[in-house]
Amino acid sequence: MKSLSLLIKPASGNCQLRCRYCFYENVTESRQTANYGVMKDETLDLLVRKAIAETTDQCSFAFQGGEPTLVGLDFYRDLIKLQDKYRVEYQKKSLVIHNAIQTNGMLLDDDWCAFLAQHKFLVGLSLDGDKDIHDLNRVDAAGKGTYNRVIKAARLLEKHKVEFNILVVVTRELARRAKHVYHALVNNGFRYLQFIPCIDDFGQEPGSSPYSLTAERYGEFLKNLFDEWYKDFMAGRYISIRHFDNWIHMLQGQPPETCSMSGRCTCYGVIEADGSVYPCDFYVLDEWRLGSIKDSSFADLLTSQLAQEFVQMSWPMAPKCQSCQYYPICRGGCRRDREPLQLGEGQDASLNVYCDGYLAFFDHTLGRMQQIARMIQR
Repeated sequence: MKSLSLLIKPASGNCQLRCRYCFYENVTESRQTANYGVMKDETLDLLVRKAIAETTDQCSFAFQGGEPTLVGLDFYRDLIKLQDKYRVEYQKKSLVIHNAIQTNGMLLDDDWCAFLAQHKFLVGLSLDGDKDIHDLNRVDAAGKGTYNRVIKAARLLEKHKVEFNILVVVTRELARRAKHVYHALVNNGFRYLQFIPCIDDFGQEPGSSPYSLTAERYGEFLKNLFDEWYKDFMAGRYISIRHFDNWIHMLQGQPPETCSMSGRCTCYGVIEADGSVYPCDFYVLDEWRLGSIKDSSFADLLTSQLAQEFVQMSWPMAPKCQSCQYYPICRGGCRRDREPLQLGEGQDASLNVYCDGYLAFFDHTLGRMQQIARMIQR
C-alpha cells in the first residue's frame, strides 16, 4: 500500500471525564466487551511493525479514545522508538510518518507538550466554546466543569509551539449561540476549528436527546457561524473551519478531505486496545469487527469481504439527494447520519437527518462560498 491511516484507541473507552453527550459510551455499551483495557507493549510493537512493513509512501498514526493520554507518556516514547526502528529495519527511511492525538487536555503538562512539539504531533484539543457551555457537558468524575483546565492545556501547547486545533461538539444548546461561541474561540487566539455535530445513540429518534440537534437547529447554527466567519475572511482575518474549508475546496474541483463529506465510506482502520480492527470510529461494534492485527495484515483486513460490505452499504442515496442541486457539494453527508441505511425491500435509502438544515445552509451561503473559491484560485 502507498499509504495507510490508522485511528488507534490505546486506552480503549477509558476516560477520566464524564461528558454527558459521549457517543463512544453508547458504542462500548452496544458490544459484548465494553472495554479492552490498555494496549500491551507487544500489541503496539506489532501494530507499528506491520504498518511500516506494508506502506511505501506515508503512514499516519492517530490516537483517540476514550482518552489516549491515559496510557502515559512512555507509551508514546516507545511509539517513536518503534517507528524509527522499523523504518531502518525495512529500509524505509523515506517513508513519511504522521502522528496525531486527540485529547481532553487534562493530563497535558510541560513534559507532554515538549514531547509533542519535538516529534511534531498534531493535537486535537476538545473545547466546547465558552466556559458556560463547555462546563455544562464536559465534566469530570466529580461533576465539575473542566473549561479552565482545558484553557491551561491550550496555553501549554502554545508555549511549546505544538500545532493544534480545537474540536467543538455542537450540542443543541451550543447551536443556539453560534456567533458567541465563534468569537469566544477566536478571541482566545484559536485559529483552527472543527465543529462536530452531536450524534444520537444507535436506535434513538434523531434529535430526541437533550444534547442532539434537529435539522433546523443545525442549519441555523451553520448559517450563523458562516456569517461571522465570512466577515472575518473578507476583512483579511482567516480562521480555518474544517467544514467550510472542505466545501470551498470542493467548489474548486478538489476532493473532500474526510470520508464524512464524500458521501461514501472508506475503511480507514480503527484499532482497539486488544488489536481488533474496525472500519470506522462510529462503528467499533462486534458486527463490524474485521479481525485482528495479530492474525492478519492490514491489507487483508481493510479489503476483506466484511470491509467491502461496510463500504457498499453507504452507496445507496435517497432519490431526493440524487436530484438535489446541492448534491455535488453535499453528497448525502456521513453514513452515520443516514441510519438506518436499509429500510426494507422496495423502500428508498434514508435521507441525512440534517438534510433540511443543509438545504437552508447552502441556500444561504453557496454564492459567497463560490466567491471565496474564485478569490483563492486567483
